[in-house]
Amino acid sequence: MTTFITAGHLITPEQWIDAPVIVVDAGIITDLRARHEIELPAAARCLDFPDLILAPGFIDIHIHGGAGHDVMEADDKALARIEMLMARHGVTAYLPTTVTAPEGRTLQALEHLGKAAGRNENSRRAIPLGIHLEGPFISHAKRGVHPPANLIQPSPGALERFWQASEGKIRLMTIAPEIPGAVETIRYARTLGVHSSLGHSNATYEETRAGIAAGADHATHTFNAMRPLDHRDPGILAAVLEDDGLSADIIVDGIHVDPSVVRLFLRAKGDDRAVLITDAISATGMPEGVYKLGDFEVQVKDGRCESAGKLAGSVLTLDRAIRNVMGFAHWQLQRAVKLATLNPARLLGVTNQRGLVATGRRADLVALTHDGTVVHAIIGGELIGDSPNTRSK
Repeated sequence: MTTFITAGHLITPEQWIDAPVIVVDAGIITDLRARHEIELPAAARCLDFPDLILAPGFIDIHIHGGAGHDVMEADDKALARIEMLMARHGVTAYLPTTVTAPEGRTLQALEHLGKAAGRNENSRRAIPLGIHLEGPFISHAKRGVHPPANLIQPSPGALERFWQASEGKIRLMTIAPEIPGAVETIRYARTLGVHSSLGHSNATYEETRAGIAAGADHATHTFNAMRPLDHRDPGILAAVLEDDGLSADIIVDGIHVDPSVVRLFLRAKGDDRAVLITDAISATGMPEGVYKLGDFEVQVKDGRCESAGKLAGSVLTLDRAIRNVMGFAHWQLQRAVKLATLNPARLLGVTNQRGLVATGRRADLVALTHDGTVVHAIIGGELIGDSPNTRSK
């Protein structure tokens, strides 16, 4: 059945369109016009959001869990609850993200997540596009809360084991470029179609440049778990911030990175190469208390997630991250939305499907207020159940 979706405005995000009409058949956008250019059939099935702004569904490429569950649980019901929570906050696609664990446990989680990433896309919740492997190829010096006993030296063979377990569904790999074997592993990742993201790293500037030359094209939660920037020892941060060919993500919750540094990051990477992530853990959407990240416990209080005194993920949602960019950097909604839609889609190479509202793309959308508050999510042209901010039309 054909569905007509109308709203007050549309962010594509490359354009701002007033009074749009989006035509959807079988979950795909087949036409997109201004309201005055098309006549709706009298008996048309219509989703109308006259006071709201439509935008592409958000894409979170770094998320560990939510709704009391962790993606490492290897449980279908747990994953479904995480995905429903994400959808209520406007996330329609994502990369479930592992955390360093004993290799057997990681392989088990990858096997389960690989099967989940291959499921039918006619889902009324956020859809996994693949897997983000965060750890175990990271630096001891900048491991954060990742268990040191489970870190391993990167090698093409080690990556191949993880790749096979995931049924070829690993799309992104966080790796410290200074570790022996990292450059060779980054090169091998390219042959598999896996994007290498530089992070959890104590790399020098030269070591970082070697990782980029080998094929790394992204950076993980910039500033966090990275060698500090020094004017005589620029390190990984200088390479990440200056390289126009490298995209980079950041946790904009006001806890992981100070708002002034967020503004500097956005000036350096611009609205084409900056990506918003949540790094959210099982505590997201839950009361304060003690929760799990992989195999270890995290204390959550006043919005901070800590394990042994160190930050351990967040309870951030992607819609809140967009609003924080608007507040911290005084960006307009259209510009901020791009960091959670088109930019991650470009990194993953899925702009022919997601991240952009245009004909031929999936009808994965979010309906927002002018301040960026999510009111509704639409997946495959179908309105998802009540969001945290649903208003009657």
